[in-house]
Amino acid sequence: MDQTIQLAFRIAIVWASGFLLAVAVRALLPDQNGFTLAGNGGTLFIPFSRVGFWTCLLAALTVTALVVGRAMLADIGWGSPR
Repeated sequence: MDQTIQLAFRIAIVWASGFLLAVAVRALLPDQNGFTLAGNGGTLFIPFSRVGFWTCLLAALTVTALVVGRAMLADIGWGSPR
């Protein structure tokens, strides 16, 4: 039970910091700067602020998956938690 509570707090901290970092990146980066993708149907402008926002959220999701995966492997006895 102790490991489950610790895991829940780790996931909550990762998600909270990920959201805070994503909001800070979105607020700091201007919407006018970015890159343009050209295709057959036209062009698509993607501002750096949106790229930073989604990168931070993807990082939080990745860390969550790794922490949960490690806990699952420890539960079935493959590897030892430290």
